[in-house]
Amino acid sequence: MTAPLPPVIANWFAAKGWRLRRHQAEMLDAARAGDHALLVAATGAGKTLAGFLPVLEELAVPPKSSPERGGGPLVDSRVVAGYRPDESAPPLRHALAGAPPPLAGEETGLHTLYISPLKALAVDVRRNLLGPIDEMGLDIRVETRTGDTPSDRKARQRVRPPQILLTTPESLSLLLAHEDSVHLFANLKTVIVDEIHAFATQKRGDLLSLCLARLQAIAPAMRRVGLTATIADPDAYRAWLAPWGDMDSVRLVAGEPGAEPDIEILVPEGRVPWSGHSGRYAAGHVMEIIAAHQTTLIFCNTRSLAELIFQDLWKANADQLPIGIHHGSLSVEARRRVEEAMATGKLRALVATASLDLGVDWGNVDCVVQMGAPKGASRLVQRIGRANHRLDEPSKAIVVPGNRFEYLEARAALDAIADGELDQEVFRPGAMDVLAQHIMACACAAPFDEAALLAEIQLATPYSALDAAQFERVLHFVANGGYALKAYDKYSRIVRQADGIWRVAHPQFIRQHRMNAGIIVDAPMISLRFKNGRHLGQVEEYFASTLMPGDAFYFAGMAVEVERMKEHDLIVRASTRPARIISYTGLRLALTTNLAGRVRTLMHERDQWHRFPDDVREWLEIQAQRSAIPAPGDLLVETFPHEGKHYMAVYSFEGWNAHQAMGMLVTRRMEDAGLKPLGFVANDYAFLTYGLEPVTDPAALLSPDILDHEFVEWVEGSHMLKRAFREVAIIGGLVERQHPGQKKSGRQVTFSTDLIYDVLRKYEPDHLLLEAAWADARTRMADVARLGDLLDRAEDTMVHKVLERVSPLAVPLMVIVGHENVARAATEDELLAMAEALADEAMG
Repeated sequence: MTAPLPPVIANWFAAKGWRLRRHQAEMLDAARAGDHALLVAATGAGKTLAGFLPVLEELAVPPKSSPERGGGPLVDSRVVAGYRPDESAPPLRHALAGAPPPLAGEETGLHTLYISPLKALAVDVRRNLLGPIDEMGLDIRVETRTGDTPSDRKARQRVRPPQILLTTPESLSLLLAHEDSVHLFANLKTVIVDEIHAFATQKRGDLLSLCLARLQAIAPAMRRVGLTATIADPDAYRAWLAPWGDMDSVRLVAGEPGAEPDIEILVPEGRVPWSGHSGRYAAGHVMEIIAAHQTTLIFCNTRSLAELIFQDLWKANADQLPIGIHHGSLSVEARRRVEEAMATGKLRALVATASLDLGVDWGNVDCVVQMGAPKGASRLVQRIGRANHRLDEPSKAIVVPGNRFEYLEARAALDAIADGELDQEVFRPGAMDVLAQHIMACACAAPFDEAALLAEIQLATPYSALDAAQFERVLHFVANGGYALKAYDKYSRIVRQADGIWRVAHPQFIRQHRMNAGIIVDAPMISLRFKNGRHLGQVEEYFASTLMPGDAFYFAGMAVEVERMKEHDLIVRASTRPARIISYTGLRLALTTNLAGRVRTLMHERDQWHRFPDDVREWLEIQAQRSAIPAPGDLLVETFPHEGKHYMAVYSFEGWNAHQAMGMLVTRRMEDAGLKPLGFVANDYAFLTYGLEPVTDPAALLSPDILDHEFVEWVEGSHMLKRAFREVAIIGGLVERQHPGQKKSGRQVTFSTDLIYDVLRKYEPDHLLLEAAWADARTRMADVARLGDLLDRAEDTMVHKVLERVSPLAVPLMVIVGHENVARAATEDELLAMAEALADEAMG
């Protein structure tokens, strides 16, 4: 039975007319017992309050000082975490050999760290925490610390920290790289990791896990708390959150179930287009949805699409309703203005990307619209949760499919949500470039003992299996850059002294680390500014290189015209000229394995077709007559002629990223086989090649060894591996982006990393960072690995249909070919006529 709340908190609950929910009470019980905890609860269940309630209780009624919760000598944190290994194992020594332990009873003031995946979420949580704190009359300071925090405030926070600090993994890592970090965190009681699913399986999760290990060594009694709404395997996340991966030390708290979401698929006038760009055809209908609701969030899967949808909506916005746009390339000021406008109810709609997927709590949002297919059930649940932050009332969401395949994907996602089936996450060992950065951060804080640091790092679950040989290899990379680079002083960042302790070789490397540390490595960016200096945001250097003075493009919801390029800035002015949509490089959101399987099943099970709109059902019925509907385990391949060319369509449902790679590999094989390929196109569901000679033996082109031979050759010869190397070289600290007083351009960084890459490929092909780059390339092409599994199965289950004309399933792909081959000045009417002509041929 949960002990009563302190009167000040109990009275606040009573004044609000709220009751203490079961999961909030269980989180209090876990805190009072000193247990780590993971809360899995629906959006609107009060997760943030549940995470902070024990903190507010402790700060409202400070406990009497005790040896366990105060400073004092550092103890074995394996025992504190509830994990007891072999009793003969030596106790964990603190890695900071040169740092004195905190003084007993020394109070720094920092009680709780809150870790957020997004700067916007940290700001939002602060706003939502300050209200209850003020209403209760508690004397608690809450501050944020992110890359957007002014430098003078950052300096003051280290000297006089607040009781609650809201930050991100990167900012926490930088705090731990300061020499006073041991004293700053000595009395830390709680770390709250929000939206834990956004960290755990990525490099940011590796960094955060290493930071948690260091904090646990500094403050052994520190509690770890994880908050999340959308995970399929809670035990895997408990293991990630726990020291040494001991999931039994983390109490699992399940939130009270909320109301079922109210989700529908928008099918304007009962028809779904053959082909389309993520629901643009429905802009007028989406404006009607906006007009009918208080506030609507409109999610797009890419920044380019967000800019495009914003323009489409504005053209249809006859009533001039206030609409905003939010994505990661906008300036801090622009994002903050939009966030504040949403928080105060000044906007009727906001077009956004994944920059607002997580946790931002705007209570006046009463509808969410997903433009295009969601690519995953978990992602859709997360976005739906942004509407109506009340547990007992359903969240309302509308999905706008761009075409018929996307309709099936949307239907599959809704079915998965109804069945309570979420997408599985894949956990992997920690990345070595991240470990290298962390080792340098530790060295910046104080000299360290090698064995003690290894023991501390093994606290982090992604690195719990790291052995001494692997650790020594990474350590020596930080020390000299590796065999091929050790002759250069600029790579000798740490040295081992005669006493066996490792120290930073020169203070310049500390400054270098603090200026360049971070895990997120975007494509090279250029600042976008007006002539008066106002900062709009950033565009990729690649996109900027395609622009000339006078060119116009859309950014931040407005048309801007290029005036000139000035060093690292692109100077623009507002424009009324016809403008293009900004483009970004990088991979698209991948269709999840679970959702791809559900789409296959939906297509194959005819007893499900009555649920579809008439035109979607007719599309599948004629496909079954003219060709085939692939069974879930089959690989359907169609070959057919069209207007003097020969086409091959391969329906694997493994995502655009995989199909782009396979299109390149297969056309290479076609070239070698004398089939004279002309090109290929892809979507999330299939890829299509076309050439001058017919494909009569697709099995030879799609044999599994394509991933052993052509794939490796292609990756090594493409820019993918160089790009991956650029990122690991920056994360690992081999190449810096910034020097004191100056910033390298993206071209300069790329030039530097390309030179090093070529040297290492020639003289040290087994270099740590080359291996890390290959690991990243494989991770990026995880969809290709999925496709490899399908090719293995398809050796016996490939269904090859030789057709006389275009099939219904192939029409969306053929429309893409048509779009790429027509003149750029072609009107939408011409493109629509082309699509209708293809559809008539396929369905006639």
